[in-house]
Amino acid sequence: MNALIEPSRNLIRTGQTVLLAGMLVSLAGCSTPSKDSTDASKAKLMFVQIADDLKVDASSTTFRLVGVSPQTLYFSDRPVRIAGHIKMPNYLEEWTTKAGKDNFSANPPNAILSVYEPGQPENTVVVVEITNPVVDGADLLYTYKVIEGTMPAAGGATALFIDRIGVGGGVGVGYHGVGVGRRGPGVL
Repeated sequence: MNALIEPSRNLIRTGQTVLLAGMLVSLAGCSTPSKDSTDASKAKLMFVQIADDLKVDASSTTFRLVGVSPQTLYFSDRPVRIAGHIKMPNYLEEWTTKAGKDNFSANPPNAILSVYEPGQPENTVVVVEITNPVVDGADLLYTYKVIEGTMPAAGGATALFIDRIGVGGGVGVGYHGVGVGRRGPGVL
């Protein structure tokens, strides 16, 4: 009986190995960029920051993302599809000349602030221009100017969707698909 069981186990292991190899090849094929998506110089990156809460100081036109995630998400749209996340110090570099001449300080981004205010059935959405990011413990503060909507006094779960930055600015440690200097495909 053992003479039949052992060859069957080996056959099953071989089949599992072949199946796993086939799955990996299939996944690799799915992630292979198309011809149009390989030119990272065309990428326009957008960022997303998530926080547990929001506090607004209307007199100083600042808002505080309370308990902001230490990772900032980034992504791009066609023709180059890039996505990932970077640590807060690398995101803050996008506000300096290290990111190039078209950095966020030189060209402040618009952003959409989406806030779930307590007692409200739907999220509040405000379009703002943001400047001067400052880390304060687990919080991130921005100076803002309202472009459209009404800034809530406070809130709950908050997401900040930050507009594009392209060539001349870029992304820190992560993909490095755009920008200048040390930023380039495959550079870590």
